[in-house]
Amino acid sequence: MDEILKLRNDFPILKQTIYKRNIVYFDNAATTQKPYSVINVMKEYYEKYNSNIHRGVHFLSDKMTEAYENTRIIIKKFINAKHSHEVIFTSGTTESINLVAYCFAEKYIKENDEIILTIMEHHSNIVPWQLVAQRKNAKIKVIPIDYSGNLLINELNNLITEKTKIIALTHISNVIGTINDIKKVIEIAHSNNIPVLIDGAQSIQHTKIDVQELDCDFFVFSGHKIYGPTGTGVLYGKEKWLDDFPPYKGGGDMIKSVTFENTIFNSLPLKFEAGTTNFNGIVALGTAINYLNKNNFNNIINYEEKLTNYLLMKIMELDFVKIIGLPEKRSSIVSFTLNNIHHYDAGMLLDKMDIAVRTGHHCAQPLIKSFGIDGTIRVSLAFYNTFEEIDYLCECLKKVKEYFN
Repeated sequence: MDEILKLRNDFPILKQTIYKRNIVYFDNAATTQKPYSVINVMKEYYEKYNSNIHRGVHFLSDKMTEAYENTRIIIKKFINAKHSHEVIFTSGTTESINLVAYCFAEKYIKENDEIILTIMEHHSNIVPWQLVAQRKNAKIKVIPIDYSGNLLINELNNLITEKTKIIALTHISNVIGTINDIKKVIEIAHSNNIPVLIDGAQSIQHTKIDVQELDCDFFVFSGHKIYGPTGTGVLYGKEKWLDDFPPYKGGGDMIKSVTFENTIFNSLPLKFEAGTTNFNGIVALGTAINYLNKNNFNNIINYEEKLTNYLLMKIMELDFVKIIGLPEKRSSIVSFTLNNIHHYDAGMLLDKMDIAVRTGHHCAQPLIKSFGIDGTIRVSLAFYNTFEEIDYLCECLKKVKEYFN
């Protein structure tokens, strides 16, 4: 545990004082902070090697291209993809889902076909499929949850029909922290010849991902939620799907040749990386993943589990706090409300005490409404958080209560 706590020193923003003390950052589900190694590699590559990738024959372009493609290999190993060309770089989870939704629909979805989601999806895994449904005159079905926040997977068999074309669901809820049994969902789906997309935005940084063991067809995540830069993301897709998909965007790098009569598209992965990508950010994303590997990712995962259990225990001691969702398996996200105190007002007061939390509907309005509320206070942990910070949060929640009473 001491080794994990030492890693706090790698994150410069945690040393910052906003009002009276060092910031307590509990908004990690929205974005994680960046270690010096990630910050420094971006600075280094802008200063020494900045040049567009794949297109130049000079030293700078070669150096940048090599680092960019090395990140693809790093990610392949990190998620255990079968091939590095199954790793597509995007701007984040949102673009990755939109890419799959658009390309899959163009090829496979027709009028009256069905798409299955869950009620706990982030808007980024709802709206792209709604656009598909509108464009193709298809239908969306939703897997419900129980009041504790557990996904009712057994309902899936009742939802699947011969019209079901794809299932897309989150691995971990960004609101209540539920860890869905995606392995079981995938097994049910594949027994009916239905592909599955997994939104891994909240799981990639908190658990080991093995896409071959899961046998998922698509897995997506954002770099900025795994200690990397914003504007970076990954789409993993099985080769058979990506090869068969039509292009998503047109432009440089995704072509082999162009005439006004015909264009021949590039092979994977460049087929889906049109234009100038955030190549410097992608290099830094590789650095972020190497940082986790270097510092024993398994130890990080174990520490976060202990931290989450402690947070739940301490929050439950406060009789004026109601935790929203008590799923059987959860990650390091806890949402709650305070008796007769609006979540926004509480968040503002906590900010003045140097605690950063997220308030509102967390881009998951259907889930929030299913609990009969309009928003929560969300605490989301990372390995650089401490037990002492959780104690401080609980003391500050008491002060919030006193202030409004």
